[in-house]
Amino acid sequence: MIITTAGRTNDEMNNLAKQVALDLGAEYVPRKKRSVMAIMDKEEDDCIVVGKNRLELYPLGENDPFFFHPNSSMFRIKRLLKGETDPFIQAAKLETGMSILDCTLGLGSDSIVASFAVGPSGKVTGVEANPYLAYLVQRGLDTWDSGIIEMNEAMSNISVINGMSLETMSKLETDSYDCVYFDPMFEESILESDGIKGLARFAAFDGLTEEMVRHACRIAKRRVILKDHFRSTRFARFGFHVIERKTSKFHFGTIEKTC
Repeated sequence: MIITTAGRTNDEMNNLAKQVALDLGAEYVPRKKRSVMAIMDKEEDDCIVVGKNRLELYPLGENDPFFFHPNSSMFRIKRLLKGETDPFIQAAKLETGMSILDCTLGLGSDSIVASFAVGPSGKVTGVEANPYLAYLVQRGLDTWDSGIIEMNEAMSNISVINGMSLETMSKLETDSYDCVYFDPMFEESILESDGIKGLARFAAFDGLTEEMVRHACRIAKRRVILKDHFRSTRFARFGFHVIERKTSKFHFGTIEKTC
């Protein structure tokens, strides 16, 4: 991985790019008015571009970058602020002060909504295997200005762990979170999306396994939640009770803490 700055740079951005390189153990490469593609071609590596307002990850050979954006969480939180409901919050039965471990953090949309639901007294932790994606998402959560005070607070209260889900869960204490959450659909959609398929080489989630579900049941004090396609066999395979949503392509499944 190489780190450079946006085309129009200054001392502040140069210093930030050097700090990002230091944080990630990557190489800082001065921009020198070159295009990102030219730099990647020369260095033969992926590139993170440090801009004024965000970090952008360019997979080698790709013109379109990945960058943090709260995506669907923004309109979902607006609905919650109006007193409406959210299917994920209902399935997880999240309340103020609860804690949740998101084992498939992705861009963090569900974690942001969860953080809003549990409030400042709650705890939300997301797991991301790739160190570069984990860094970009954590920085985005800490710095993105949504224009909604409650949403900014929710994003800033999320902690990101860089690690594989199974390895991370195996190190956690029994009953250390109220809920544990899996969304394998996000990982699969990344691999199928033309817009961000360049990220496929960064994807590290290896699918839901019995061992992962066992650890999730051990860690969760209340319930384990799975979001999956309505035709998915994973609900039955791992013993999730399905909450059917007739107008949606995905359902939620739960294992209450009797496991």
